[in-house]
Amino acid sequence: MTNSAAETDGTLLFEWASPKGEKFLISIFLVGSLLLHALAFYLFRIIYPSAIAVLPPPARVNFIAPNSEEGRTLLRWIEAEDPALASATVRPADTRGRALPKVAHVPSYVVQEPHLKQAPPIDLVPDTPSDFPAGPAPIARKPAEAAWPKLPTRISFSDELKGFGEIKLTPPQFTGSTGEPPENVEFRIGVNNHGEVRYCFRLNSSGDSALDEQARQWLVRTRFQPQTSSPAADERTLGWGVATIEWGNDVTQPPRNSAPVSR
Repeated sequence: MTNSAAETDGTLLFEWASPKGEKFLISIFLVGSLLLHALAFYLFRIIYPSAIAVLPPPARVNFIAPNSEEGRTLLRWIEAEDPALASATVRPADTRGRALPKVAHVPSYVVQEPHLKQAPPIDLVPDTPSDFPAGPAPIARKPAEAAWPKLPTRISFSDELKGFGEIKLTPPQFTGSTGEPPENVEFRIGVNNHGEVRYCFRLNSSGDSALDEQARQWLVRTRFQPQTSSPAADERTLGWGVATIEWGNDVTQPPRNSAPVSR
């Protein structure tokens, strides 16, 4: 009855509001959305620059050639710092391909007891010593020949002494006090009419004072053989000249352990 009463009065059960306000709000939202989209398009498409796609750099390959000092240095460094060689186990060159297992050493006396030998009997009688005991056989060696020919010591006199006849010399025996080769030495000598050397003065030195004294004594013993001897000749009359001694290799060298004589 209530429904029928409402229908009779001309009113509805639910009161519907007018849609004019809702349409206005929807229109405002649509216009605002368009404006925001237009502003975003203006900002990101016109004001901001467009993104440029940059291509990646082309691939490059570098070759290390040994034709330059820098390349050879780098190759030597790579070879020395190769991690594969450092981490690899390299077998020594002197090892065999298949190594034998390590076996503990077992002495032979552990497996089998050795048999001791009987000691020889004690001989209280000593053996007679042999007349020819064992020893190295003597070797007869020839004396070593000199590599250089033997040059004897020579003496020469000046022309002033040629008139005194032939010269009679004693066998020379000289021994030096130093290991150095001596130099030629000269003496001024005075010879009487009998051929005797009365005076002998040294003019220079050979470098060895002991050798000079031996040469002076050798000259004092030298004798001249005059062709004619006169018993009434004056002994005070002397002939003066110069005697020069040229040393050869027959001069005996001093022992090595002996101290040299001071000059």
